[in-house]
Amino acid sequence: MKYLMSIILVGSLLVSGFSQTKRDFSDASHSDPEATKILDKVNKKYQAYKSITATFTLEIEIPEEPIDKQTGVLKQQGDKYYVDFNSYSMISDGKSLWIHNKANEEVQLNDAPDEDEMGDEDFIAPQDFYKFYQSGKYAYALTNAIYEEGKPVLQIEFKPLDDDSEYSKIRMTIEKKTSKVKRVKVFSKDSSRFTLTINELTPNKTFSNSDFVFDKSKFPDVHVEDLRF
Repeated sequence: MKYLMSIILVGSLLVSGFSQTKRDFSDASHSDPEATKILDKVNKKYQAYKSITATFTLEIEIPEEPIDKQTGVLKQQGDKYYVDFNSYSMISDGKSLWIHNKANEEVQLNDAPDEDEMGDEDFIAPQDFYKFYQSGKYAYALTNAIYEEGKPVLQIEFKPLDDDSEYSKIRMTIEKKTSKVKRVKVFSKDSSRFTLTINELTPNKTFSNSDFVFDKSKFPDVHVEDLRF
């Protein structure tokens, strides 16, 4: 992992809370109230921002394969967003969604998904990243209060309530003093791991509408396939 963790346990109740209660987590209402307070603070913080720009690292671990590590940039303003990875980018103006596969020089143009069309995995979509815990699809608990690089952080683990979910759990690491999300790690049932680490985040930058529309003039060789209805 990118960060070398210096782990200091601060309270046996925090450390053991999830393991003691997760067998009863059959409904979202069983979630840890202390974790809800923390997530509410996180959500309030980010909802107050008019826009967000961030740099991040995505680490993909698949059994028996080399670790795939990608860097990325996020711009978000309301339901509009631009996410750029090494291999592809996603751009949405809130109505349409462009997915640019850089290697294939191909763009798929779709209608932007409605909230009721999103599945379990869509909590990492930019517009839902900080509020997916309110969806009722997860039960969660505060599992650790530790230190990373000398700073106190809190870890909350989420259990999908749908037995058919492809995930076994999701772990969110939050900076205690700032209520900023530092990292999200997704544990798949096939033993794959996906870790999204936010390296730097700047709120309230000013964007133009053109920042959230795919500009084909910059990619003249790209084929755009319009899949909208």
